Amino acid sequence: MPLYHWYEATHAMLSPYRAMADATKLALSNPVNPWSHTPFGKQMAAACEVFERTTRRYGKPAFNLPTALVGGERVAVTEKVVWSRPFCNLIHFQRAIPHNHRPDPKVLIVAPMSGHYATLLRGTVEAFLPSHEVFITDWVDARMVPMSDGPFDLDDYVDYIISMLHVLGPDTHVMGVCQPAVPVFMAVARMEAEEDPYVPTTLTLMGGPIDTRASPTAVNKLAHERGTDWFRRNVITTVPFPHVGMMRPVYPGFLQLTGFMTMNLDRHVDAHRDLFRNLVKGDGDGAQKHREFYDEYLSVMDLTAEFYMQTIERVFVEHHLPLGIMKHRGQPVDPKAIKRVALMTVEGENDDITGGGQTLAAHGLATSLSEDMRVHYLQPAVGHYGVFNGSRFRAEIAPRVMDFMRTHAWRKAKAGQTQPSAKPVVAKPAALKMIRGGRAAAGALHAAKKD
Repeated sequence: MPLYHWYEATHAMLSPYRAMADATKLALSNPVNPWSHTPFGKQMAAACEVFERTTRRYGKPAFNLPTALVGGERVAVTEKVVWSRPFCNLIHFQRAIPHNHRPDPKVLIVAPMSGHYATLLRGTVEAFLPSHEVFITDWVDARMVPMSDGPFDLDDYVDYIISMLHVLGPDTHVMGVCQPAVPVFMAVARMEAEEDPYVPTTLTLMGGPIDTRASPTAVNKLAHERGTDWFRRNVITTVPFPHVGMMRPVYPGFLQLTGFMTMNLDRHVDAHRDLFRNLVKGDGDGAQKHREFYDEYLSVMDLTAEFYMQTIERVFVEHHLPLGIMKHRGQPVDPKAIKRVALMTVEGENDDITGGGQTLAAHGLATSLSEDMRVHYLQPAVGHYGVFNGSRFRAEIAPRVMDFMRTHAWRKAKAGQTQPSAKPVVAKPAALKMIRGGRAAAGALHAAKKD
């Protein structure tokens, strides 16, 4: 029996036990039930909730961003799909701002297609909403796309990004968060090579695997040691009936989640143990924080086999981009063609998914950019998730990215290439130092790799 069928069968077999656990929890949580006030009743109710939560299938979460604070006023926010293809929808977070409000910069956030939904970047979107027109790629679960819609690979991914930038216009800022760093970098390089007038104003790459030879993590080492054939034999399966995408070859989301969980298994076990304890002692706030995080974290989607295998082969095993052999639709991808798009890279000091220097390597490849059009920022004391979410992201990373975007939007406007959308932000001395240091560090890294 194929792997996916085993997963579905196991889920079906657990359904009656999950229903029983849910019913027991409800009965023992009812204040009218005298057992609900006893230590035994509280422990049984907590155990039933933990069991039900660890065995359920989590659906796609909602962004749940109904309002935003714009110019000191709370305004309504609605989600609107402005571009659509079988494997992706482009969502615009429309803010109900006055007509006389000065146009804000447009930012395209390219969410990872790596197992989780785009809602994982809810905090990223929320940080930019007060001062930007925010658009985000909402990738579609591959098991929900019928075979009649054809395949989706790395070339298609790049095509999607280029098409979105054409829709949004040449004054757009684009952010590639984690996995999309490579295809977004490829898309901008191809657009520059074709002298495309719709190239974005700035390109921000955050925690992305541009060159996985730099500070390889456990993820990088596993891909390199196993090789593409091992992944093809062991993790690729077909979508079973009755899903819409039945018979489509995929890399299942539940396998990706298993990989994520086993990397920090002790932490996840402790988190669920804490949930049990919080439920027993009646700590509703602690339990709710757990629910909110794991409702998102345990919600996963399938990836098409062709996209996944190309990513493993070209990015993690054969390193096509840093070696200069990456192609898109048979055409070479040359980062040296990037001349008009300012480049910023962001890394986390404790990132155990994308090691230090892997994103910085983009500067060593985009050698045609002048020093005043590049910047690198290393955020201390954050891991992979902290690069695009959390308190340090909001307080330290997001403001730097916004300053970078507005500064280069003004530079472009001053050069007569577009209309200004905001006043310039003067870079702080530390930022200017990072601009100069980023290129030098990237050049040294690139030279070391060549040696």
